[in-house]
Amino acid sequence: MSRIGVRSFGGVDDPPGDPVNTTVLPAPVPSAVTADARVRSAALEEEVRRSPGRFRVLTGDRPTGRLHLGHYFGTLHNRVRLQDLGVELFVIVADYQVLTDRDVADDLPGHVEELVLDHLAIGVDPARSTIFTHSAVPALNQLMLPFLSLVSVAELNRNPTVKDEIAHSRQSAVSGLMFTYPVHQAADILFCKANLVPVGQDQLPHLEVTRTIARRFNARYGDGVFPEPEALLSDAPLLLGTDGTKMSKSRGNAVTLAADADETVRLIRGAKTDSERHIAYDPVRRPEVSSLLLLAALCQGRTPVEVADGIGSGGAAALKRTVAEAVNEHLAPIRARRAAYARDRAHLREVLREGNERARAVADATLAEVRTVMNSRY
Repeated sequence: MSRIGVRSFGGVDDPPGDPVNTTVLPAPVPSAVTADARVRSAALEEEVRRSPGRFRVLTGDRPTGRLHLGHYFGTLHNRVRLQDLGVELFVIVADYQVLTDRDVADDLPGHVEELVLDHLAIGVDPARSTIFTHSAVPALNQLMLPFLSLVSVAELNRNPTVKDEIAHSRQSAVSGLMFTYPVHQAADILFCKANLVPVGQDQLPHLEVTRTIARRFNARYGDGVFPEPEALLSDAPLLLGTDGTKMSKSRGNAVTLAADADETVRLIRGAKTDSERHIAYDPVRRPEVSSLLLLAALCQGRTPVEVADGIGSGGAAALKRTVAEAVNEHLAPIRARRAAYARDRAHLREVLREGNERARAVADATLAEVRTVMNSRY
């Protein structure tokens, strides 16, 4: 629930501030923790396949721009997969969280609509899944207050992902919203009692805060109110942007889902490669070439080595032509659906209205239960 990049749920959102120095990474999760999480995640995948109806997933993104191929292969297609398996899916458009590392939310209504468009185009079905905006669910945000009482300042300060986010924030000073982001995310997850959260390993510390809050709330006020959500770890492929750095919304180095075929060709034609004519998959020595091969392979359902073998000594021009054709063919039906939905903006607003109503009903019920066990219903 987003690399997951640090700003999305199990997704691949841009890091705060879009730092130019892409070698700076979040503090690593201890390998033993990651290994245990991967073992448990594999077991959860089997459980999902056997009994999808037992699971409720909360995932989503901040509306800060159009989603791109990195988002699509990193997390979006997995959301549709889980939905189609029969898992109950909640997709949060985290508009409040845009302000965690920005002073203002630029063109928020437009970005929200673009995010909804992208989800509908890839196959998220509002009849089976709930798409809603953060700000439209007041009861969700009311959970922040009791949740904040369950964690210490020291615990929040130790969170490695928060420390990295603060280090690369666009703001001149750290806001309270930025500092308490893991608790805000806990409210997002627990308001609907999600028990499964798709994440990348860099988001494990955030999810552990959510688990801690659920555990402490249950111990203090009433056992069984909140589940301790588990991590469904993603193996999101690392796709570089066309400039050879991390693919990002704001750098102009990504192919968005909304781009047309000609724009896609233009962007990929300008992608950074290297001077070697023979095309080979070697992520360590030839990262830019290998990223393009991986992109074509993902679109074609092949391995990067197979794509490279088919190009051989054709050079960068043949590589880019292969990638552009693969991307355009793969995205053609998605773009057609997106264009159709874009022509009916009233439908987009109706999707959000119905999703907001559903989310509010769930949040109101959860908050009522919380008030009851906290003995604060008057």
